Amino acid sequence: MSLAAFQGKTVLITGGASGIGQGLAEELGRCGALVVIADRQLELAEKRAADIRLAGGKARAEALDVRDASAFADLAIRIRAETGSIDYLFNNAGICITGAVRDYSPEDWRALVDINVMGVINGIQAVYPLMIEQGYGHIVNTASMAGVTPSAGLAGYSATKHAVVGLSTALRVEAAFEGVNVSVLCPGAIRTPLLASGGKFGKQLSNLSEAETLATWERMKPMDIHTFARKALKAVARNRSIIIYPAWYRLLWWVIRLSPLIIMKLSGPDFKKQHIDTRKQ
Repeated sequence: MSLAAFQGKTVLITGGASGIGQGLAEELGRCGALVVIADRQLELAEKRAADIRLAGGKARAEALDVRDASAFADLAIRIRAETGSIDYLFNNAGICITGAVRDYSPEDWRALVDINVMGVINGIQAVYPLMIEQGYGHIVNTASMAGVTPSAGLAGYSATKHAVVGLSTALRVEAAFEGVNVSVLCPGAIRTPLLASGGKFGKQLSNLSEAETLATWERMKPMDIHTFARKALKAVARNRSIIIYPAWYRLLWWVIRLSPLIIMKLSGPDFKKQHIDTRKQ
């Protein structure tokens, strides 16, 4: 199936004002979908929606904090009432906190879980029942390669993304009996604001400068958000379960599954350099 599968569909995207969400929103707008960009950065979301309309697409912005389950449910009901259906939900909003676990505060843990896990759960609880009533729909949750690999220096982020992968794969089995599809995106290095310091709402706990952090990511050759979005959407249209891009990360995933100890040993030196040695400086 091609991107034409999204033409005329109603798509709700959380965290759609920047990063991967922005790329998905813009590509879906080009595909002829009605894109609802839900974000707590309302002004930026409105700009993204205006850009999509200017390019000939259909889009609108809605203020949403995914931590607010009632607001999420109200928005979903209103969109379905106004458009007749919600065909796709992209649970994309998320934050990243980088650094050693020794430096985390209880508030850091709470922020990660409330947004990265409960935000996804709130989206499912709001939209999944509506999709069951419709008898169709597709939920796409954004996790990360950190959700399928041991990621020292990203322990909190990794824990929440592992939770999203587990939730998504389990729900995929259940939802199939209701006519609803479920996929999970596991992006590798993608050129988004998260690369620098966790994005606007994230945090970097290490002593690395932003330039040093970006230099580390540049060695991973980050993929452009629109390239990722196009590839990911084609995989969603094919109803793939776990969607991994850039493609070479699939090889890494297989290595980890076959020999977990190898990747744990390989990741140690980088963690030491970034989070142990810098502390001594």
